[in-house]
Amino acid sequence: MELFTLDNLVSLAMLILLQAVLGFDNLLYITLESKRVEGAQKQAMVRRWGIGIAVAGRIILLFILMKMVQYFQNPVFSLKQEGLITGTFNFHSIIVLFGGVFILYTAVKEIFHMISVNDLEHESTGGQRSVFSALFLIISMNLVFSFDSILSAMALSDVFAVMATAIVIGGVLMIWLSDRVATFLEKNRMYEVLGLFILFIVGIMLLSEGGHLAHLKLFGNEITPMSKTTFYFVIFVLVCVDLVQSRYQKKLINKQNRVLNVG
Repeated sequence: MELFTLDNLVSLAMLILLQAVLGFDNLLYITLESKRVEGAQKQAMVRRWGIGIAVAGRIILLFILMKMVQYFQNPVFSLKQEGLITGTFNFHSIIVLFGGVFILYTAVKEIFHMISVNDLEHESTGGQRSVFSALFLIISMNLVFSFDSILSAMALSDVFAVMATAIVIGGVLMIWLSDRVATFLEKNRMYEVLGLFILFIVGIMLLSEGGHLAHLKLFGNEITPMSKTTFYFVIFVLVCVDLVQSRYQKKLINKQNRVLNVG
């Protein structure tokens, strides 16, 4: 019954909100990655199984971090080239940096793919990954995203049951939202470009966070992390630009059509 104290219930509510906010970029990656699998039913299965398995992995990771958090902060190796690059890397920083590089690579690759496609009518995004490979990538990247959310959760509560419950509820919300986000992007493919650039910003955020964790300095300049406030402000600006540009483009098209009709 100690689990249902007022403090724990307040912590649970805050952790669920935290999982929802931090899970946005993860959900976007899952949606875009699942599209590489052939067939709508398989794509939905990949999203659900990927999130479900990742939730179990998050709970295991939570247990490990609570027991061994200090080991993830211990230095693994250092770089000391004064004036060029210096830094001390631990497991946490290595994982976050790897995740940032991989997400940047994914976003850039998909952006160039969009540019290179000449016939959107016959373009097929499915079938480029097997179910297993897509699940593996989704689960792996989910664990990368998990580090920040779990460490943030540990700062709000030290009760394992509260944090595990928040992770499970957050996972259920992600499963519920994943199909809706995928359906929206399928019906409004113009927003795929916006989604990819948001993913690009996520990669930059992870790189800056990993560089900060490693106390990385490039050419004597210290890497500072992108704050969550800055991240969401950039996302807000991107969305506003996309909406304004879409409406203005429609007006230009309507004007052009009127001129053609008159002519």
